[in-house]
Amino acid sequence: MTRIRDLQAHIGQTVTLDAWLTDKSGKGKIQFLKLRDGSGFVQATVFKNDVTEDVFESAKRLTQESSVRFTGEVRADERAPGGVELAVRDLSPVQVSLGEYPITPKEHGIEFLMDHRHLWARHRRPWAILRVRDCVQRAVVDFFHGEGFIRFDAPFFTPNAAEGTTELFEIDLFGEDKAYLSQTGQLHAEAGALAFGKVYTFGPTFRAEKSKTRRHLLEFWMIEPEVAPSNHTENMNLQERFVSFLVRRALEECTEELQLLGRDLDKLRPAAEGNYPRVTYTQALDIIRQHIEDRDLPPNVQDDVQPVEWGDDLGAPHETILGYHFDRPVMIEKYPAAIKAFYMQPDPQDPTVALCDDMIAPEGYGEIIGGSERIHDYELLKGRIEHEGLPLEAFDWYLDLRRYGSVPHAGFGMGLERVIAWITGIDHIREAIPFPRMLTRMRP
Repeated sequence: MTRIRDLQAHIGQTVTLDAWLTDKSGKGKIQFLKLRDGSGFVQATVFKNDVTEDVFESAKRLTQESSVRFTGEVRADERAPGGVELAVRDLSPVQVSLGEYPITPKEHGIEFLMDHRHLWARHRRPWAILRVRDCVQRAVVDFFHGEGFIRFDAPFFTPNAAEGTTELFEIDLFGEDKAYLSQTGQLHAEAGALAFGKVYTFGPTFRAEKSKTRRHLLEFWMIEPEVAPSNHTENMNLQERFVSFLVRRALEECTEELQLLGRDLDKLRPAAEGNYPRVTYTQALDIIRQHIEDRDLPPNVQDDVQPVEWGDDLGAPHETILGYHFDRPVMIEKYPAAIKAFYMQPDPQDPTVALCDDMIAPEGYGEIIGGSERIHDYELLKGRIEHEGLPLEAFDWYLDLRRYGSVPHAGFGMGLERVIAWITGIDHIREAIPFPRMLTRMRP
């Protein structure tokens, strides 16, 4: 059985193709059928003089999303998106769709399409986005195994918050106790790093944030490597190698999908080259302030945006300004320790800042990575847990990692959907995952 993606290799040959009908047109003695099979899209032509009467009538009766087995000759056609078309000689319907297919070739609103996500996934735009997602997921595994990491799976249930927040989904354990859906695999990955040296977790995480912005999901996928021993600078070097590898792979393998989405590939190529700028949090505030004073703002940042005061976290508009300031991802390092998680190592040269960084994607896509060197000193970590008001008994196992053979170590977390949104150039990360879970969406 031949796939649409492979038709170029069969020009002049007769092939059999299992496909679905996405649209059709025609009159008189010809029918034009637009087909898909999961690997790509192609147009098929049915000429009345080339087929039996039964075949031609079957072609006319086909409805949108009918499943069909086609036999025909592959012909070169420079005007066609894939450079080929299929001249049908025979067809056999597997199923003619029952009733009118909900997603017609007309314009539909995004909420309607999301209500029919189980069907919309078949169409060109989501097809292209989710193929890029698959490419990036495979590249994640290839990169880390190429760098000597092993995959180390973290649990989804956790007894505590890893970052001292209340943004957790609480679970009642049969009335006996409480647990939470994990917001990160990092703490368990640290245990893996001290056992294997280099590990990464890769799985769904959960954030109970009542946010409706285009950058948030309740359930999303995270990639979280940890390395022991390691430090802040080595951690940033790893992040740069990692992200540039992912972008290169997407450009190499998904050109067709990115072009179908209308992505400007020239804006992605700098990210594939590496050489990401690195600026401190303090320097970033100066860049933001200068853009605001000069009224040099990206089109999607409001004119009333205010500069960031030292000690405050960056908001989405500020990340957008930084993203547009550079032509590739920028790494913002050494944030104030007071606004960062309890486990981040203070800078020995200036304990008011942490040895941490956020990677900001260009073009307004915001933070895609957050990482840090982790506190490796037992007493310091214990003191930070107490300072945050977290229960020591919930972190006794985590403190054990500092009791027995502790070393400086570091890691980071990357949100897969934000990276997919940036690479594909889409506006909302809800399209970057097959079935988004949001404050306003739990179906299908």
